[in-house]
Amino acid sequence: MQTEARVGLVVEGGQIALNSAHGGNGVDGGARKFSQKQPKHELQQQSQIGTIQQLLAGGIAGAFSKTCTAPLARLTILFQVQGMHSDVATLRKPSIWREASRIVSEEGFRAFWKGNLVMIAHRLPYSSVNFYAYERYKKLLQRIPGLESDKGNVSAKLCVHFLGGGLAGITAASATYPLDLVRTRLAAQTNVIYYRGIWHALRIISREEGILGLYKGLGATLLGVGPSLAISFSVYDTLRSSWQSQRPHDSPVLVSLACGSVSGIASSTVTFPLDLVRRRMQLEGAGGRARIYTTGLFGTFGHIFRNEGVLGLYRGILPEYYKVVPGVGICFMVYETLKMLFSDISASD
Repeated sequence: MQTEARVGLVVEGGQIALNSAHGGNGVDGGARKFSQKQPKHELQQQSQIGTIQQLLAGGIAGAFSKTCTAPLARLTILFQVQGMHSDVATLRKPSIWREASRIVSEEGFRAFWKGNLVMIAHRLPYSSVNFYAYERYKKLLQRIPGLESDKGNVSAKLCVHFLGGGLAGITAASATYPLDLVRTRLAAQTNVIYYRGIWHALRIISREEGILGLYKGLGATLLGVGPSLAISFSVYDTLRSSWQSQRPHDSPVLVSLACGSVSGIASSTVTFPLDLVRRRMQLEGAGGRARIYTTGLFGTFGHIFRNEGVLGLYRGILPEYYKVVPGVGICFMVYETLKMLFSDISASD
């Protein structure tokens, strides 16, 4: 959830900044005058086109960003599940270079993208639902007394962003979670291949573990939405406001990328243990293996802490850090590029 939260922050913050830099007030004013002259059905059609464009831009940007950082994402997953079926005392100190070399020599270079297809199949609907639901929830929350859209009420605005982002994240995660679980199981496979693809994995998991087996670890995911968004929003908004007040002429794109990356690192640091617990719960019973964690979310957390210590809760944090900056940057730039492209296409029609 960390990545999704920070991407939403950067894209939204960057878009606001870009609008301001390009004379957003004038554009908005012209749009209002133009909309008053248009028939109602034409406005509805434009609104629908805008929604579709936003869904496409968000989905493609999220999938492309994840594809580019897939090698680091797989390393993160492999480190996170170390110690799950092994004697912790015999584990070597995690080494990104050593694990990367092992993947190349034993599985081939393409193995860095193992599970990438299901990741795209998950990320496209996830990003699309997340962006779309966020806008819908935000408009719904602004109808609540005390949370109306008021430029002078900063606390109400932050509350709308936080609640809207949290509800959107919960909605998107719940709707697409089985694909996230399948992606984890495919990426965690090394030399022994038990799941041969997306549909094969979905079928085997449903048959051996039941429908609820497709939702293992969902509780950890939903529990991490609130803290992840709270940290991301607070760090991002504080840094961006401070930066713009001291250096108002800096590129809004650079400001958004830098602040989004820092907020992502802060969010990952705090919520990474929940992400690790989620991954391990997703692998419970995978490949016909016996279950290890049988006491639920908090029992799993306690089991890992007792057997592996605090450092065990942060296995894989380094590759997670390394993918934050490129992940945010790629997603932001692709999203903005696609929006400009769709805008040009719409204007030429």
